[in-house]
This record gives sequence, structure tokens and C-alpha cells, in this order.
Amino acid sequence: MNVCAFNGSPRKGGNTELLLAEAERAVISAGHAGHKWTRFDLNAMNIKPCQDCGGCEKTGECVLKDDMVQIYQAIRDADRIILASPVFFFALSAQAKAMIDRCQAFWCDKYLLKRTLPEGTFGRKGLLLLVGGMKKEIGIQCSEATARAFFRTISVPQHETLGFLEIDEKGSILKHETALEDTYRAAERLVTVEGR
Repeated sequence: MNVCAFNGSPRKGGNTELLLAEAERAVISAGHAGHKWTRFDLNAMNIKPCQDCGGCEKTGECVLKDDMVQIYQAIRDADRIILASPVFFFALSAQAKAMIDRCQAFWCDKYLLKRTLPEGTFGRKGLLLLVGGMKKEIGIQCSEATARAFFRTISVPQHETLGFLEIDEKGSILKHETALEDTYRAAERLVTVEGR
């Protein structure tokens, strides 16, 4: 099973990255099933913003050639996709959103050209990990709405969302009573195939 993970945080060793590391630990621990883990640190990549040029409308392929080329292929090959992001101003990080916006090419492929990504042997499922300093759920809700559109566009029909509020200071997710365990268990569920 191919697991593709996106780290949308610009902060090295921050709360988002700690959650993603826990997800990776769960996937690797279940590695007897032959899982492959691929992680993209979006902040370190050359991803230009979508230009809304319409270039992908007839081909389903983006005309911009940058690091998204490898992301497009990883998404095509993935059975499971994890998106992890801090919540900034009630939204996904700019790094995560830039990657998602460039998935307009998949949107055109699916909805204009009627070419849906194949379901594969294991189906396609997702996991969304969100962490933010705010107290209100609206930041999680707004971010989740964007992520849902992303997942559906890349033919991930179902995903689980974990959101952790009032987590701001670097490393403070480690003080949360259940965050690491919740993330580990969610990643375990993600790679579990019913009937096996």
C-alpha cells in the first residue's frame, strides 16, 4: 500500500510535524503489510501558485513544470493520502493551499475530461491532521472544508479528520493528553484493510 503524506507546516519540528511523525510511526509499524511511506515537506519545495490560465482544461495536465510534477505522480500512485497542516487565520497554511490549488489539473481531468483516478486494489482513503492555537472550532471547520474538496478532487471518497485546538507554542502538542495516541490510531485505521 502506498501512503503519501503532505506536511503543510513551515515550522521545522513543530506541532504539525510531530503529529505527522506519529502517523508515519503507525504506518511503518504496520509495515509487515508492505506499506510504502512518501512524505513531502511542502515548505521546502518549489511550488508556484496556480495561475488560473486554463491550460489544464483540455489535457488535465498543468502547464507549470516545477516540484508539483513529482506530487502529481505520487497522488496518482497513492492508496492513502495524509494532509497535515497548521491552521492560520481559520485556514490551511499557504504551503498546503498552494499545493491544493495546483490540483486544479486533477479537477479538470475528473470533471471536464471524465477521467477519474483509478480506485486501485485497496481503494483510496485519507487522513487530515490539523493543529492550531485558536479556541473555536471554526478554524478546523474551514480548513476541513477545503481539505474535503481536495480529497474528493483527487478521488479520495472518504477521510478522517483530527483537529487539535489551543496548541500554539512549538512542541506543545506533546503536552496534549491524547493527540499522539489519537494520531497513531487514526493512521493505523487508515492503512487497515477490512477483511485482512
